[in-house]
Amino acid sequence: IDETRREAILESLSKLVSGTIGKPERYVMAAVHEEVSILMSGEQGPAAFVDLRSIGGLGGRVKPELSKKICALLEEQLGLNPERIYLNFTDVAASDWGWNGSTFG
Repeated sequence: IDETRREAILESLSKLVSGTIGKPERYVMAAVHEEVSILMSGEQGPAAFVDLRSIGGLGGRVKPELSKKICALLEEQLGLNPERIYLNFTDVAASDWGWNGSTFG
């Protein structure tokens, strides 16, 4: 992925997650790692693993909504088939997340 496209994807992911979870974008971090080899469904090829962690905000309809939106974004931006995208959602305790020399809880 060239730098311009990577920046666009990161910005889109950050806004998407912030808006869907309802948290200020200031607390959203997005990263793209390309150096990973993925074998999915017994086949090599373009695929993605999305690891989304949050202090709250992942209840109810949020996870299915995030899955739909993120898969659509990666399909649009990278041409990835949504069947080749796995997402992992983890709700993290505020005391287990450090930032700025402290934790959130």
